[in-house]
Amino acid sequence: MSLYTRLERRLEEQSDDAGAVRGTYSSGRMLMIWLAANLVVTTLLTGTLFVPDVPYGLVIALIIGGTIVGAAVLVLVGAIGTRTGLPTMALTRGPFGTRGSLLPVTANVIILMGWSWVQAMLAGISLDYIVSSLTGFSSPVLFAVVCQTIVVILAIFGHAGVARVEPWFAAIILAIAAYIFVVAFTSYSPADFGAIPANPEPFYSPGLVFDVVLATAISWTVLAADFNRFARTTRAGAVGSGVGYTLSTIISMSLGATAMGYVVLSGGEAIPFDPVTIIEPFGALFAVAIFLSVMATNTMVVYGMVTTVVNAIPGRRVPFLGAALVLGVISIIGSTFFGLLAQFTTFLVTISALFAPVFAIMIVDYYLIKRGSYEPDILRPQGGRYWYTGGVNWLAVGAWVVGAVLAYVWAYVWPLPFGATVPTFVVTFALYLLVSLPGRAKDGFAPARNLSETVDAR
Repeated sequence: MSLYTRLERRLEEQSDDAGAVRGTYSSGRMLMIWLAANLVVTTLLTGTLFVPDVPYGLVIALIIGGTIVGAAVLVLVGAIGTRTGLPTMALTRGPFGTRGSLLPVTANVIILMGWSWVQAMLAGISLDYIVSSLTGFSSPVLFAVVCQTIVVILAIFGHAGVARVEPWFAAIILAIAAYIFVVAFTSYSPADFGAIPANPEPFYSPGLVFDVVLATAISWTVLAADFNRFARTTRAGAVGSGVGYTLSTIISMSLGATAMGYVVLSGGEAIPFDPVTIIEPFGALFAVAIFLSVMATNTMVVYGMVTTVVNAIPGRRVPFLGAALVLGVISIIGSTFFGLLAQFTTFLVTISALFAPVFAIMIVDYYLIKRGSYEPDILRPQGGRYWYTGGVNWLAVGAWVVGAVLAYVWAYVWPLPFGATVPTFVVTFALYLLVSLPGRAKDGFAPARNLSETVDAR
């Protein structure tokens, strides 16, 4: 038996399956999972984008409001995972069909790949800061490649261990957050932060700030059912994910906005989404914490990307190691494209355009059309109630296309003052409900809390 075959067999035994599972986690455990998941530097640096374009007090209010709205979508999608025991991308077979679900699955892999690139770059910049401070040698691109190579190795062999230690990294970030808040508000008063002069030519408007905050929640919702399917009850998953995500996002983004405000008040140059800008005022320890948190989170992002591909089609399992190696090489190469950091807002808006309509369709389909349950047919590779027409539900695909186009138009062609995500979600929600109502009476779904009660997940 070759080394590759032995590794593949071992990894297949360890990898998650897309089948239904019975959850056992309490609300407290779920809260800690979501708290750890989003206490990361990408969320923190997102907060640095908004100051000084928008007044500091308004930024904090928009962060809170956008997070709460986004958390509502996350909780609703996560609850489907708890009730069925299925991960998010497997659930897309319900509205889109067995083959039609490949559309959001492909979009999900692209988005996760983009996240892995961004986080590798941020880890590389942080590591470069540490090394250059000690030795004078500087090469952010080289260190980004090194960081992403380590991440790929960890994703293949050490993802379980990383998942266990990630809450400790979250604790480190919380401690650093407390330190930065103390330093910032003992150096300057809240009134000083509120009086920071706006940029004469601001890029961000209040509507765009709200949209980016909401898009962050949408980007995390792709993992909502993946995490929440392990909750013991729907209530445990909803409370844990809702509170955990809301707290972690508000803390992280407010920290980024506060750190940037501190830089401006101290006379520094406000360079958004640049870790060095906020590392320098607070020391190299901050760089170490950023490096560790990015490495931990990015490992789980890469692992999630691989498992999405592995379980994309029921009954046709792609070899885990092969998928991991191919996607790993692509992620390493992509980590050198530092120009993506300058397009981070566009990246988030793209996520919103692709997935806000998807989640609107999923919520309508499960809660209103399918009356709160999915049948075991959702795990079939062919045929059954979710085969629709040749494996595709064209009503869902059409509603998704309309929603994605509207998101683009309202974001770039005719920008709306309150952002594009909410109106896109509402229009897609109403459109899919309207076109699906004629077939609703034909469905005879029997309520089933968890598919694992009736289907062998293996």
